[in-house]
Amino acid sequence: MRVHDTLTRRGLRLEYTTLGWNVIGVPILVIAAIRSGSAAAAGFGFDSAIEIGASLVVVWELTGAHEDRERIGLRLIGCAFLALAVYITAQAAYSLIGGHHPGHSMLGIVWTAATCIVMLALARGKAITGKALGNPVLLAEGRVTFVDACLAAAVLVGLTLNAALGWWWADPLAGLVIVGYAIREARMTLGSTAAAP
Repeated sequence: MRVHDTLTRRGLRLEYTTLGWNVIGVPILVIAAIRSGSAAAAGFGFDSAIEIGASLVVVWELTGAHEDRERIGLRLIGCAFLALAVYITAQAAYSLIGGHHPGHSMLGIVWTAATCIVMLALARGKAITGKALGNPVLLAEGRVTFVDACLAAAVLVGLTLNAALGWWWADPLAGLVIVGYAIREARMTLGSTAAAP
């Protein structure tokens, strides 16, 4: 029982760290997106807000919250992913069809590079802890954190290509990577709640 409690506390610490990082990251990415007009930075900021909700769902589950609360949280996350997909698609279409060239965002580049490293470390910690606990919710959220690191890398590439080579179209294309991820996550999240009794 003591080992289980220790692992649960470790899982909670990992989730609180994820929460803290994303709470700081959302306003940073909003500022970067407003200053540069970057669809990728805006989309990743929206994704970070969704990650906050996902972490809260895991905290509820690890602290023994009622199952109905988790189901409601998962539904809200699924709907938020759909909203994210619609927003980024519209923003990317505006940029690509209208030829709107986003500006450079050094703030976005620095933050997404740091986020990629931090999320990889957190994902590894959640995978190890979730496996030791035998907790499928923590394991699943660890996979979401890993995907978040991959998204940060995709956004980083788009922002860097725009800044270094003037490839303005790389930014909205990086945003569209997030659209594919958001639709997949919405289907999986909403599908799992529909299948639940």
